[in-house]
Amino acid sequence: MNANQKSLIEAVIEAGYEDEITRPELKAIGRKLGVSTAWVQKNTAYKVARGVYRIPQIDGSVKSALAQTVASENIEEKENKVIPFPTQTESFIPDKDSHFVRFGHCKDVESIVKSRIFYPTFVTGLSGNGKTFMIEQVCARLNREMFRVNVTIETDEDDLLGHYLLKDGETVWQDGPVIQAMKRGAILLLDEVDLASNKIMCLQPVLEGKGIFIKKINQWVRPIRGFNIFATANTKGKGSDDGRFIGTNILNEAFLERFAITMEQEYPSIGVEKKILNSVLASLDCVNTEFVEKLTNWADIIRKTFYDGGVDEIIATRRLVHICNAYAIFKDKMKSIQMCVNRFDEETKSAFLDLYSKVDAEVVNPNDDPAAEGEAALDAEITESTESEEDPETPF
Repeated sequence: MNANQKSLIEAVIEAGYEDEITRPELKAIGRKLGVSTAWVQKNTAYKVARGVYRIPQIDGSVKSALAQTVASENIEEKENKVIPFPTQTESFIPDKDSHFVRFGHCKDVESIVKSRIFYPTFVTGLSGNGKTFMIEQVCARLNREMFRVNVTIETDEDDLLGHYLLKDGETVWQDGPVIQAMKRGAILLLDEVDLASNKIMCLQPVLEGKGIFIKKINQWVRPIRGFNIFATANTKGKGSDDGRFIGTNILNEAFLERFAITMEQEYPSIGVEKKILNSVLASLDCVNTEFVEKLTNWADIIRKTFYDGGVDEIIATRRLVHICNAYAIFKDKMKSIQMCVNRFDEETKSAFLDLYSKVDAEVVNPNDDPAAEGEAALDAEITESTESEEDPETPF
């Protein structure tokens, strides 16, 4: 083992690692020293699992199973000793979704993630327009790990940074998603962050790109290069004035100020939505481009009316996907739409169904009275017959 390799091992041990270390943690220490870590990663004797390695000894060997057992027993004998939770070795890279279509701020998000520069970003927009999905799919396509936290008013420091738990009768420390993302140089997504209480303020130092001191285990954690934070919300952190997003809170100005930029996400254009919906239907073996054309035009009219203040509800891209899924199941356009707009109040639902029946002449509005239609048709037939008898020469 040469001098550089020895200095690397000594630095790893000084950093508090005893038996195992992850690839991002190892590389971070190597970069700090300016030495290579490849000799550890390429040696199968050191590999424990994907991205996790046993720490070599100065003589190049690894601890034997017996030595590890003895060390473990010695730890258990010490009073008040907290045994770290085993390092999570699975990948946190999101799965790619074939229905994803790039639009809106997707290119900007890609640039931020690719740069690996710490740049906290706040993404706001109405519900169902692909904010979370966009960030997730950017990470999937750039092969970046992502930790998603679904924020609620109950979310606190334990949920975010970590907490103690009992495992096999022992007290172990479990890193929270924020700490795991920092240690792995991953993307942290704070989803629906405007639902948070002031307990979210524990992330202030993290939002500054600095390390954070975890009081409960007396440990200082610094982020690895590549770590970044995205937050999504239906509001801009100022509450919901129109009452559409009940439960959202007014976030502390100091918290909001730590986000470098705010992206306002709009709904996709008609062209983009067509691509999305056609892809969804194609994956379900239920291609119907004409239906997709009518659906996107219908949704566009409703959105324009919503922005003008004419209606209180809107058809999101997510709801259009729900309708396509329903159509693949029920094979009935109007039934699929009706079932997916049933959540609206009766007046809004009736207006939306009536509008679609005008957009698509092939369907019948279920709110129309079939009996009344039959009587009207019969009256027209009787009238036509009477007029023909009175004036047989009249061609109409």
